[in-house]
Amino acid sequence: MTIDLGLQGKVAIVTGAGGGIGRSIALEFARSGARVVINDIGVSLGGTGERSSAPAEETRSMIETMGGEAVISSESVSDWAGAKRTVEIAMDAFGQVDALVNNAGILRDVIFHKMDPSDWEAVIGVHLNGSFYMSRAVAEVYRLQNSGAFVHMTSTSGLIGNFGQANYSAAKMGIVGLSKSIALDMARFGVRSNCVAPFAWSRMTDSIPAKTPEEQARVERMKKMTPETNAPIVVFLASPAAAGVNGQIFAARMNEVFLFGQTRPIRSVQAAEGWTPETIAERAMPALRPNLVPMDRSGDIFSWDPV
Repeated sequence: MTIDLGLQGKVAIVTGAGGGIGRSIALEFARSGARVVINDIGVSLGGTGERSSAPAEETRSMIETMGGEAVISSESVSDWAGAKRTVEIAMDAFGQVDALVNNAGILRDVIFHKMDPSDWEAVIGVHLNGSFYMSRAVAEVYRLQNSGAFVHMTSTSGLIGNFGQANYSAAKMGIVGLSKSIALDMARFGVRSNCVAPFAWSRMTDSIPAKTPEEQARVERMKKMTPETNAPIVVFLASPAAAGVNGQIFAARMNEVFLFGQTRPIRSVQAAEGWTPETIAERAMPALRPNLVPMDRSGDIFSWDPV
């Protein structure tokens, strides 16, 4: 039996849909019968360079070739007015919005003590501010129609940790908090908000060194994690078939789908007389130390190759 996702005739906005994971998500929506708003400004991975409509136009052409409908927004998600215009484009073209996927992103990886404030501000601006602006812009539409879904792209760089990505990691953890707040605030309107941490070989990962035969073989296995492997979980979460799934964090890694835990207390100690710095050092920390979270990075947790 094939489950109907309920996306026929629905409308999805996908940011950063000119290529990579965003394009794959847009195409998956179209295959499921949804109409798509392709948001992309067509700049470099670092968010620089001349804007180009070519990537978005290519995505639209691919959707139209399969018989779908799509329009383009060339507005920047990091601009509040631009985010509102993207929603206006969707409403003018289709009269509704049923799903928003906050996928647009840039990278400016620099070790923390050498990171320029401009690198911090640019990454926070696109990932975190952009997710807020787009979500806030569409929230009024959702509230009036008493339905809607958000899917936000987080990352294991934030959920677990990584080197040289303080800006990106902070933005991605901020997106988790944003998603949960949206889920709590808008549940009364029949609106859901979830996160996905994607894994994919793309221009964001093609700098991984591959000098030895072993490293080259591993890179070839990693290349199997194509952007397309992330689209199914995103489109499912955006669909009516995901009713009741709200405020959660998922990941897609090749043929695996993960549900992440969320931060909760794991152990406590109590002193009837209260604590001083000295008694914390003497009594509390020895009790808590066995449960301290290790200094892992994403690669330590996801240490096996995709199959």
